[in-house]
Amino acid sequence: MSDPTPDGYRVLARKYRPETFVDLVGQDAMVRTLKNAFAADRIAQAFIMTGIRGTGKTTTARIIAKGMNCIGPDGSSGPTTEPCGECEHCTAIMEGRHVDVMEMDAASRTGVSDVREIIDSVRYRAASARYKIYIIDEVHMLSTSAFNALLKTLEEPPEHVKFIFATTEIRKVPVTVLSRCQRFDLRRIEPEDMIALIHKIATAEGAEIADDALALIVRAAEGSARDATSLLDQAISHGAGETTADQVRAMLGLADRGRVLDLMDMILRGDAAGALTELSSQYAQGADPLAVLRDLAEITHWVSVVKITPDAADDPTISPDERSRGSAMAEALPMRVLTRMWQMLLKALEEVAAAPNAMMAAEMAVIRLTHVADLPSPEELIRRLQDTPTPSPGPNGGRPAQSTSAPAASGGNSAIASAPRGGNGGAVTALAVNADGALARFPTFDTVVELIRTNRDVKLLVEVETTLQLAAYQPGRIEFVPTDRAPHDMAQRLGSCLQSWTGNRWAVIVVNEGGAETIADKRDAAENALKNQALEHPMVAAVLAQFPKAKITDIRTPDQIAASAEVEALPEVDDEWDPFEED
Repeated sequence: MSDPTPDGYRVLARKYRPETFVDLVGQDAMVRTLKNAFAADRIAQAFIMTGIRGTGKTTTARIIAKGMNCIGPDGSSGPTTEPCGECEHCTAIMEGRHVDVMEMDAASRTGVSDVREIIDSVRYRAASARYKIYIIDEVHMLSTSAFNALLKTLEEPPEHVKFIFATTEIRKVPVTVLSRCQRFDLRRIEPEDMIALIHKIATAEGAEIADDALALIVRAAEGSARDATSLLDQAISHGAGETTADQVRAMLGLADRGRVLDLMDMILRGDAAGALTELSSQYAQGADPLAVLRDLAEITHWVSVVKITPDAADDPTISPDERSRGSAMAEALPMRVLTRMWQMLLKALEEVAAAPNAMMAAEMAVIRLTHVADLPSPEELIRRLQDTPTPSPGPNGGRPAQSTSAPAASGGNSAIASAPRGGNGGAVTALAVNADGALARFPTFDTVVELIRTNRDVKLLVEVETTLQLAAYQPGRIEFVPTDRAPHDMAQRLGSCLQSWTGNRWAVIVVNEGGAETIADKRDAAENALKNQALEHPMVAAVLAQFPKAKITDIRTPDQIAASAEVEALPEVDDEWDPFEED
């Protein structure tokens, strides 16, 4: 690593940047490949480094450049994976001022004109070093035209030219470029290696920081060495002496993992009031509601993994108390509860991130989680259904509640059978439901029409009245001749609706002959007879003679007039009140 006491202050991420392959942490596979390639003099013409932020892509590119151009303290060494760090080339490269090692930021120089400068300069040999090396950072930001312009030079560069690319978005790099490069995937740094690294840096800085505080920093870094060293730098300044886990937690806006586990216990017990109180307490102490829910999701995932693979509990970033509590949860909680909680937390995280008030959204999420905690499992539901006694026939035509009816073989009866699932030779309870009693409520076809009118199926009512010519009727069986205007599926829909309304099977059959007049025709025939009778009246004939265009629009019989008068008449009063009568 670089000199720990340079002139002036430098952030730890730059101060302790690796200078050799030995200093690289967690990238053993890449280091081994490069060492073998240098030893066998099989150095590729182009390299591409990919990985998440802070894993050492640009640093590795500079180390490779140093190894290619290092000449050693005596000035006679060849390419090596252990650059001396003392020769003029090593020093100039690490300081970023070497004339033959050019670093280009593709995020700010994306066009063809920028690549053309490289193409024009590759024909000239290196000014002082062994190789002319081009390091292009964030190479995925180059435009398509810029990539295409670079292809030919990248495929057949001069012997003195090497390319080293770095990117965090390897999928955005064209495959034509990838096929011309030797690819190295830099891994996330394992927690054990990261803890050792930042502990070494803290010791070198003379800072005292607790082990659980280091674990929090490593967990927050998510495998990035640069993030870990930057957080360590901030934690040392925040602690101003000895840095504790509480100080790091407050710095990162995190909730206490022990208290998050307490919150999870309350949620799983269905204690909504206690869970809301705990969430409010953590919020008052500076915890971000989104971070609390994210910690809940992280714990849910970790407990689920521990339940499948118990060895996952041996995580160095997790305290012994958390391990024991997590292991106990994994043993006690069924996987269906964990997966349901995971899905609900994912939804809650989206809602909290989008809500105008994150705390309100987090509280609603906690309420939902607590209310589903005591929902019965599918096995419990089946057991309850099996233990529930079979319902007796209801009053609605002998139909039991929540049952499924099926037609019997004969006699117009329906049989209902109920058997518990999972039983071996369990008793089967059969209820014979006599449909005759239920269908006795519909002695005539007029009662069927009135049933359709009661259920307000206007379309079916109009079709029955205008296109159905009744041939035969008995309760539960209808035979009819359809008119030319009858829909082809009327028999099927009529039978289905009657079965739905009555709870009994109806046979609706289409026949070819024997149909009577439709209801509409009968109604029209009666009205026409009355009209003809009215036309024969001398007074009506005289009126029509004087007014030839007049028509009879409505006819009311004496019986209809009397019935209407009875309805409109005031009710009789036995003893009318006289305002002038004295008491």
